[in-house]
Amino acid sequence: MNKVFIVGNLTRDPELRSTRDGIAVCSFTVAVNRRQRNAEAGQPEADFFRVTAWRGLGENCSKYLAKGRKVAVTGAVSVSTYTGNDGSFRATLEVTADDVEFLTPRGEAGEMPAAAPRSMAPAAPQNNGFVQVDDDELPF
Repeated sequence: MNKVFIVGNLTRDPELRSTRDGIAVCSFTVAVNRRQRNAEAGQPEADFFRVTAWRGLGENCSKYLAKGRKVAVTGAVSVSTYTGNDGSFRATLEVTADDVEFLTPRGEAGEMPAAAPRSMAPAAPQNNGFVQVDDDELPF
């Protein structure tokens, strides 16, 4: 079984295009932070996944996502290899999305468009007796 679940931020705005048959396909890149930090810079290290969403899912991603938005993507991962302009061997990870959840709350990284369907707009935060915990405070 080939299934991957990633949570990260878009590195740029999504690009929507169509195949010759008129099928919508949306491409974007998600940066996923690793738990360990780069010792020299003190910044989290990141992995970058190219994501492709097809048809209606792709149209919604193009319409409601933008650079900096946090998303959760579920899908199949594939590896592509190529030779760079400098002659070096390179590899890239690509996820074909089965599902994309928009995780950025309202008011952060810009507002969701007013025309966004309720099922696509993030729910208003409710604590329901839970306390928000920073990831750095977790023991694992």
